[in-house]
Formats: sequence, structure tokens, C-alpha cells
Amino acid sequence: MAKRFLLTNDDGIYARGLRALYQELSRDAECLIVAPETEQSAVGHAITLSRPLMVRKARKNGAFLGYSVLGTPADCVKIGLDELAGGPVDLVVSGINRGANVGINVLYSGTVSAATEAAILGVPSLAISLDTHEEADYSAAACFARKLAAFILENPLPNVALNVNVPAVPAQEIRGVVVVRQGRARLMESFDKRVDPRDNIYYWLAGQTELPEQERDDTDAGALTRGMITITPIHFDLTRHDLLDGLRSSIQRRF
Repeated sequence: MAKRFLLTNDDGIYARGLRALYQELSRDAECLIVAPETEQSAVGHAITLSRPLMVRKARKNGAFLGYSVLGTPADCVKIGLDELAGGPVDLVVSGINRGANVGINVLYSGTVSAATEAAILGVPSLAISLDTHEEADYSAAACFARKLAAFILENPLPNVALNVNVPAVPAQEIRGVVVVRQGRARLMESFDKRVDPRDNIYYWLAGQTELPEQERDDTDAGALTRGMITITPIHFDLTRHDLLDGLRSSIQRRF
């Protein structure tokens, strides 16, 4: 029986990275695209509650492309799995994102949140990003996504999403694949202050992701800078389990 994949992203349904992913994964599975109608970068795990979700059939050169959703990546996974897929889905793949999703920035990522939403709903998933904000060749990342998808189907990880980052270099220059922890690299923000023609002040958020000096090579950002494809298993449980017993004792003594 043919495998069925749900594909999504946060760059919008017409993004080149999503198209490359579809073309590669369609070689092994029946793929359905359910993606945001417009770019939803850095929306995190937001879902839409205050208005209806508009869903439209999107077309490319006259052919059916998939479903565009006027909502977030997490919305797309929810409605895609519950309403649009028309049956069980074996794997959810989110990407290929333009720009790496490493360190603290993972919390802001719509790409990663889509994969996490699938894990919450009990469907194996992966998020894949290319380490560049320029227009680039997505073929190496798409090819790796295909290989990793086959691995996940053979080695299911319940309630876990894999966050994958690929260096933006030719395939022959990639130095290997490593499984690493999420680091603490984060966007070092700056705000570009501007004034519109009516003298209203507005700001553009700017900045770049910086790697802490003490960040080791066994982190996502550290290994990525060395030309490695990084894989990080992530989970939606944010509990600091190592602090539970100590905090419980302290609270009981105090209160």
C-alpha cells in the first residue's frame, strides 16, 4: 500500500523549497500539500481561534498544487490531518525552510512548529531547513529529506519530531550527518527605526543568529557551521524534569 505524506511549510504554498520537497518525496509516496496562503515565518506554534480558517485549492500552471490555508503552519497540520487528507497519513514533512532553524530560534519557527504539531497528534514528522536566506539550490536538502523519510518510516519515533538543518553548499561539500542537541544560539536583535510620510514611527526587527562562545560542536548551530547536516529530536514537553523533585521539596517546605 502506497505511503501518504502531508507536506507543509511556513514560507507559503508557492515557495521553492516546498516545491523541491514535493518533487523528491513524490517519488516514494502520495504527497498532499497543505500550506499557508502567505508567508508565516516566525509565528511559532500559533493556531487560529478568532476567525474561520479559509481553505482554497491552489493551482500552478493550471494544475492542482494543494490546499492553501489562511492560517499558520500548525493550523495547516491540524486541518490537513483532520479534514483534508481523507485518510491516515504516514508522515508529515515541513519545509524546506529558507534559513536555518537552530538554537533558541527553534521556538519561534513556524516550520518546526508544524512538525511538532504532527508529533502532538501522533504522526511521525520532520522539519527541514536550508542554511541560507538567499535563493538557493534545494536539491541536496530535498534528496536528504527523502532518505530520512524512509528511515523514519522504518524506525518510528512516537511523539517526536526531527529538526533537520542542511548547509547551503553543494552536496559533495557536505561533511556528514550528525545527531546533536539543540544549542543556545539565538537572534541578536536590533531594531531599524524609520518614519513614514505622515511622521509615524515604525520599526523593522533586524539582526542575525549568533553562536555563543562556549557553544560546543555537539549542538545544532555548532555542527551546522562545520558543514554538517544536523538532526535534533525534539519534543513538546517543556518540563525541566531534573528540577521537579528539588522544587517540589522547596515549595512544600515554604508553603
